[in-house]
Amino acid sequence: MQLPETLDGWLNVLEARHTQTIQLGLDRVRAVRDALQLPQTCPVITVGGTNGKGSTCALLESVLLAAGYRVGVYTSPHLLRYNERVRIDGRDAPDALLVDAFGEVERARGEIPLTYFEHGTLAAWAAFSRSGLDAIILEVGLGGRLDAVNVFEPDCAIVTSVAMDHMDFLGDTREAIGFEKAGIFRGGRPAICSDPMPPESLIAHAEAIGANLWVSGRDFGFSGDQNQWAFWIAGGSRRGGLAYPALRGTNQLLNAAAVMAACEALRDVLPVPMQAVRQGFMLVDLPGRFQVLPGRPTVVLDVAHNPQAAGVLGENLASMGFFPETWAVMGMLADKDVAGVVRLLKDRVDHWMVASLPGPRGLGADALAAILRECGAGGDIHECASPREAYAHTRERAAEGDRIVVFGSFLTVADVLAARKAQ
Repeated sequence: MQLPETLDGWLNVLEARHTQTIQLGLDRVRAVRDALQLPQTCPVITVGGTNGKGSTCALLESVLLAAGYRVGVYTSPHLLRYNERVRIDGRDAPDALLVDAFGEVERARGEIPLTYFEHGTLAAWAAFSRSGLDAIILEVGLGGRLDAVNVFEPDCAIVTSVAMDHMDFLGDTREAIGFEKAGIFRGGRPAICSDPMPPESLIAHAEAIGANLWVSGRDFGFSGDQNQWAFWIAGGSRRGGLAYPALRGTNQLLNAAAVMAACEALRDVLPVPMQAVRQGFMLVDLPGRFQVLPGRPTVVLDVAHNPQAAGVLGENLASMGFFPETWAVMGMLADKDVAGVVRLLKDRVDHWMVASLPGPRGLGADALAAILRECGAGGDIHECASPREAYAHTRERAAEGDRIVVFGSFLTVADVLAARKAQ
């Protein structure tokens, strides 16, 4: 096979080659990792969890950059460009670097099949290995124990939260899911959990392997008022007078405290001064996570796609103040707990503009509208062919003082962002 010469060419090849996007297991990825012969040369922080992974990675990246480190970050999925998944020194990786990295993985894999995500994970590692980094942050794609990023050895692992999602792959109880999330922990290494009520399975696994487990509310935590907050470690130091992170939302202190705990746990290998923590929290940016766009009517973008995230979104909307009408632009995947999301947000929305999402997992607008009606959602419901069409119709109807909330999936937010960019 002649290797593609463009990033789009590579992505097309990978999408066509392996239509099964999720195939948990480490043997194939580990074999190709070994064939690449790219050793780990700097500290690695792996971030897993049901919700909050992206925010935690962004906060951690911003803090480490402010401390003067060269940082690589691998996240998924992306909103507009694949390059967003691989960030080096605060910038999206250029096409040329990714093309070379995809080719390097292709030559190393031989006859070993890799999924789109697995190939991309190894390509990110190859790109990082060529970039002279001081630290690498890896976001788990799904679960943890059998996710492709888990073939790399973390110096510190963070589990942000444990909630019901991806049950077909991870199990149908919180205890089963907690065990899968805890699979990124390592014996003798810091294991940070920002979920203040983790499943017993997570705690038991950490204890069984001898991980140095720090649990939010037990080993570290935060307190605060409307103006500032403080971070504390049990039996240790307290850092007060902290400004709130630039990321909006009531849940961000959970994520910020976990980042500070990780910095404390890694202080011997990645020392971070408090000034860098303050600066990093002030400058952090992450599109699509309770992102409030400038202008009127107020537009909120949030990739919330499961009940836990929907609950947080509802709390954040309640804290925004008064708006005469709230319009929802909503599109979801069929394998999500759509009814659970709707029940948590149905009383906060006056008008529903529901959109069909593409692909075999995409839920049609008619099916989404039917679920809304079954759940007793108030207000009128309009069906649209796509999120961008739903957003355009909403902009035509919403008054200047109203609020538009775009949520339900990365695909929903991405389509609206792309439409806005094309205007």
